[in-house]
Amino acid sequence: MPAIRTARERAREELTREIKQEARRQLASAGAQQLSLRAVARELGMASSALYRYFASRDELLTALIIDAYTELGEAAEHAVTAEPGASARERWRAGWQATRHWARANPHEFALIYGTPVPGYAAPETTVEAAARLPLALLGVVRAAPLRPTPAGPTLRGALPEQLANLAAFAAPELPAPTLARAVSAWIQLIGLIGFELHGHLVGSLDPATDFFAWTAEETADSLGL
Repeated sequence: MPAIRTARERAREELTREIKQEARRQLASAGAQQLSLRAVARELGMASSALYRYFASRDELLTALIIDAYTELGEAAEHAVTAEPGASARERWRAGWQATRHWARANPHEFALIYGTPVPGYAAPETTVEAAARLPLALLGVVRAAPLRPTPAGPTLRGALPEQLANLAAFAAPELPAPTLARAVSAWIQLIGLIGFELHGHLVGSLDPATDFFAWTAEETADSLGL
């Protein structure tokens, strides 16, 4: 039987949600660098000393927002790649890309928080790693489950890259050949970079609106992986 939450626990959870919602509003209006516990407390009509019982510092609140953003994005991608049981690997890949873009366009400030300019003085703790891995692992799962067709050999893996890929493979995809894993990582980076370019206006005057170029890039990366 699940534990029954007390009224105090429910009240704490509700206020924690309100604190994070107000912090997200501040992200939209002022940016992560200007996030302030005192400002959040003021908007909620709380004493700042009371808010510190929920989040001990601005960095702790930032970490909570980062984990939430990674989690929401990861869940969107995970749902997309598994929503249609009979879908082909290429269809699942396409769905994962589209879901990522859709989430980012609906939540541009949260996307910027996790993939934009680092906040000065803030270092994300290891507690963010699991949530951060959900999106790339969802996309990598499509590749791992697919019958891949042969692709051109591509450039030689040089320098530190073979060892780096071996370490990554041991964690995430031990059965994938190193070049395939390298292409999967490159595709994930292209996905994030392309969305970032779109959201920050860097495609205006060239490839904006970016819908068709985004779709082309999803197909091109699927080709490179042999999906």
